[in-house]
Amino acid sequence: MKLLRPGVGRLGVITFHSLEDRIVKKAFRESAKAIGGVKDLTRKPIVPTKEECASNPRSRSAKLRAVERLLEDEEPTGRRNKYKKDR
Repeated sequence: MKLLRPGVGRLGVITFHSLEDRIVKKAFRESAKAIGGVKDLTRKPIVPTKEECASNPRSRSAKLRAVERLLEDEEPTGRRNKYKKDR
């Protein structure tokens, strides 16, 4: 997370197994506590829609998580998932 540029740096990770997802979720949380100024863009992971799973069965286990590095003086406010689509 330290490599992300404050104010514009974003990191998205796609996982395919529950253990991978747990590692990513834990890493995002720990970095938010350690360096601060990290906003979780996806409170819950984004998963594929039913249509996507029907056309691409391998996508059913995929989960997307994303974080954003905030400016030094900026505080994370509200957890809003602007990437979430209706299923």
